[in-house]
Amino acid sequence: MYTSFYNLKRNPFALTPDPLFLFPTPRHNEALATLYQGVRGHKGFVVLTGEVGTGKTLLLRCLLQLFSRSDDVAYAYTFNNRLPPLEFLQQTASDFGLPASGKNKSEVLSDLSNYVVARGSRRLTTVLVVDEAHQLSADVLEEIRLLTNLETMQDKLLQVLLVGQPELDDKLDSAELRQLKQRIAHRCQLVPLDLNETRGYIQRRLKVAGSGVDGDLLFPQDAIACIYRHSRGIPRLINTICENALITAYARQLRILTPEVVEDSALSLRLNVSVGDPSPVESAEEFDPMDARRIVGGLLDLYSYLKRLPLHDRKSRTPTAIQS
Repeated sequence: MYTSFYNLKRNPFALTPDPLFLFPTPRHNEALATLYQGVRGHKGFVVLTGEVGTGKTLLLRCLLQLFSRSDDVAYAYTFNNRLPPLEFLQQTASDFGLPASGKNKSEVLSDLSNYVVARGSRRLTTVLVVDEAHQLSADVLEEIRLLTNLETMQDKLLQVLLVGQPELDDKLDSAELRQLKQRIAHRCQLVPLDLNETRGYIQRRLKVAGSGVDGDLLFPQDAIACIYRHSRGIPRLINTICENALITAYARQLRILTPEVVEDSALSLRLNVSVGDPSPVESAEEFDPMDARRIVGGLLDLYSYLKRLPLHDRKSRTPTAIQS
């Protein structure tokens, strides 16, 4: 809708995790290198955590794109992890191309083990990538740990990447999963962008989208500062705010995004409302119960007064009475 108006060839702020739009901050580069080296070095378990919207899935897509170019890497990618152990194992086996439907747990585990060992004997790499891993139950995590018992004297035959929200760290630190925790070779974390990175992130996406104008002209510094304040540097929120701001600016036929446009967009997205925020009454620290009784009493008096008035007087006096 607005792309041609702003000389863009595609939507620069789509929420789909397109590897082409990766903005390589030092933290993202470090995380990508850690995941890649963990797999290529046959380290076993590698964990990536980050808050919602910080780019974990996008980073995974970049990694899987690298793997897809290699003939020696096979991976299973799972993200629907609210499953009991058997269904999770069946899903994993199916993603590796193994028949799993109708098989019991013992049969699925046997097929997975034979598959991993056979590939290992040919010096091939096998990877289980678990996105949204914070949703995994302790039972499923234990099944994954047992799968990594497949190893040679030199390295692990199955590489496991666990990617999830910070709750995953808490889960892995629990006493019941201490055996798994000891097997984690690397941990890395994604954090929100700072102000300078937010500016670079916006300009990068505009450039990839084929912007025919200078990103600094379309998104001036004061607008970016406003975007950063509302998004707190979380890439997904940056995308959402920028997308809505461009739509609003286009509707107003503005060539430059002003802070006012950003503010209006953030307001429409309710980004100033946090989960668990107290209601206005709950947040009033000095709300006197006597005030409430006086207010209610006044309303009752007003109601009684209006009720006694003739109908024509009531119509003429009601606005005045309410205004007073």
